[in-house]
Amino acid sequence: MIAIRPAVHTDLAALFAYLNDHLADNGKDGTPLFQPMARSESRLPPEKEAGFITGLGTAVGEPGWRRVWLALDDTGAIAGHIDLRARPERPAAHRALLGMGVHRDHRRKGLGVRLIDAAMAWARGEAGIDWIDLEVLSDNRAARDLYTRTGFATVGEIPDMFRIDGEQHAYTFMTRRP
Repeated sequence: MIAIRPAVHTDLAALFAYLNDHLADNGKDGTPLFQPMARSESRLPPEKEAGFITGLGTAVGEPGWRRVWLALDDTGAIAGHIDLRARPERPAAHRALLGMGVHRDHRRKGLGVRLIDAAMAWARGEAGIDWIDLEVLSDNRAARDLYTRTGFATVGEIPDMFRIDGEQHAYTFMTRRP
């Protein structure tokens, strides 16, 4: 049984290890690119780690806040995660950006839906967030299908947004109310 719970600061070392392992799959062995970074450089950059560290301690509504939920398997290993974070534009404080991932051993088992449901419940409850936005590489069909199934609507796409490993990649923008 996989349990989902909010992350706390003491979870960050395990989260960063999980994220680096997860990023090792970015564009490898038939997995689509799911982060706009070169396959050879797919690891958590220090500035992203810093964003998690400071964001967890920042009040919701303040610039830079972030909240993370972890899906833990029976052994306590991270099976997936989802995070909501402040948009960088202060006048968009009523919105949040979503990021998520599911460990390779737990994909296509409904965990992504459960993670989205957990984050949405929090956003509409105590956080009072009106909109959840996300950005996804357009070629990542599995992720786009998951987001569509869970109520996200596509609101735009930028063709040739990224050039990664000699390939052009479009970026899709999606949103929904919690």
